[in-house]
Formats: sequence, C-alpha cells, structure tokens
Amino acid sequence: MTTAIIFDIERNSFVDGPGIRTTVFFKGCNLKCAWCHNPESQDLKPQMMFYRDKCTGCGKCKQVCPSPGKCTLCGRCGLFCPTDARKVCGRDYTVEEVLTEVMKDTGFYDNSGGGVTFSGGECMLQIDFLLEILKKCKENGIHTAVDTAGHISFKNFEKILPYTDLFLYDIKLFDSLNHKKYVGVANELILENLKKLFAAGAKIWVRIPIVPGINDRIEEMQQIREFLLDCGKPEKVELLPYHAMGENKYRAIQKESLSFTVPTSETMDMLKSVFN
Repeated sequence: MTTAIIFDIERNSFVDGPGIRTTVFFKGCNLKCAWCHNPESQDLKPQMMFYRDKCTGCGKCKQVCPSPGKCTLCGRCGLFCPTDARKVCGRDYTVEEVLTEVMKDTGFYDNSGGGVTFSGGECMLQIDFLLEILKKCKENGIHTAVDTAGHISFKNFEKILPYTDLFLYDIKLFDSLNHKKYVGVANELILENLKKLFAAGAKIWVRIPIVPGINDRIEEMQQIREFLLDCGKPEKVELLPYHAMGENKYRAIQKESLSFTVPTSETMDMLKSVFN
C-alpha cells in the first residue's frame, strides 16, 4: 500500500490556488530557506512539537507517557494535554485516507472553482504517493494543483503532468549564489525545470516570497520578470510577503531561526508594479 508522511490537511483555504481549496501538506523538503514558515515540514520523519508558552506544568504528559525518558512519538501526551502544548507532527496516510478528506468539500470546490492543492515541504519528494492521489482526484473530477519549489528531477514532473491542472511554482531568488546562501541549493535546476514546464504547456502560477533584506529590490523582480518573458507567460505572478508565523514553530521543534521584518505595503506595491 502506498503511503506518505503528511503533517497537515487544511480545509477551506483561499491562498493556495483558485477558489476554496483543501491543502495537503507533505513532510520532507530538500531546501532550507532561511525564512521558512513551515520548519516542521523540513524533516521527512515525524517529530514532536512542544509549545513551551502553552505549557502550564500540570504534568499530565508524564502521567500518561508509556515510555518515560525515551519518546517513541506515540502521541499520548498530545492527546491528554489540556492546553495543546504537545503534538506529534506528521504521520503516515494512505491514498484513501487523503482522498476521503479531500472529498468532504466537493460542494465548495464546485461552487467556487476550487479543488485540492498538494504542498509541503516538497510534495514531489514522495512522488509515487503524489501520482496516485492526483489520479484519484482526477477520477473524481477534482481540480488539482501542485505547489513546488522545483528542485527535483524533471522526470517527476513528467509523471504527474497529465493529472495536474495547475502548478504553483516558487522562485525565491534569481541570483544563484544568493539562492544557495539563503536557500541551501543553487537555482539552475529550478529555473531549467520551469522552462520545461512552460514548454510542456503546463498552467503555472509563479510565487515569489518577499523577504526584506534578501530579495525586496526592484532589480531582483526585474530579473525574474525578464526570465519569465523569455521562457513563458505564467497565468499569474504572486508576491507573498514574509510573515513571522513560523518563528514559534522553530521554538517548538527546538531549532534556531533567523528573524526578518515584514515588508511594508509600500514595498509590496513597488515590487508588484514591476509585473503589472
């Protein structure tokens, strides 16, 4: 049976493609963006998240733990925690389990032009599962979107192209050296795959996270715009302002994080004007 490690299924989403959508978040990522707002998605394996600011010190987690001193990620502590201070992030799902969740909101999809979006992490790292769930969704008439950073073999894209109605494709930075510095890998493969997607006739929304001090410059947006004009025309370009919601998650998984400021509305308008 094909399974995947998924850490969240979010219903009634308005930000991951057209209409009302269900977004399925896969665990595991091969990038390490300095501003990542889902740091719990980076590790492929399930992990414990502990929100210290929620903990009242009641000791209930210790009382119900079947293996004190050695966490086995059984999740009992989270089930009995009265303040939701602990939870296991990520578990195995079958295709049927995910499809059941996705099918709950078909009425909303039909009325809004929505559907399902597979995100992460990098959902394409678990390509066999992704392929199977995409096929099931198409069999049931559900609009499908894949949210990807594109740092993956193009063979994976070829597998899912017939079953994917829309790609949400990230361009983080245009300069490859800066991309490697802040994202952990160079961007040549990412840009080459985007060219190939355009050539294959895929529908694409390009998404650019705007992080002050990293890529919030007119020149950066102009370089991306010129690249897009050369290789194809996306249906939409979305500029996504950095937000600090991920910082608390870093603390919950006991990882250090960098702090960034939120871009001003004036900065966002200035950068959007490049594409308008």
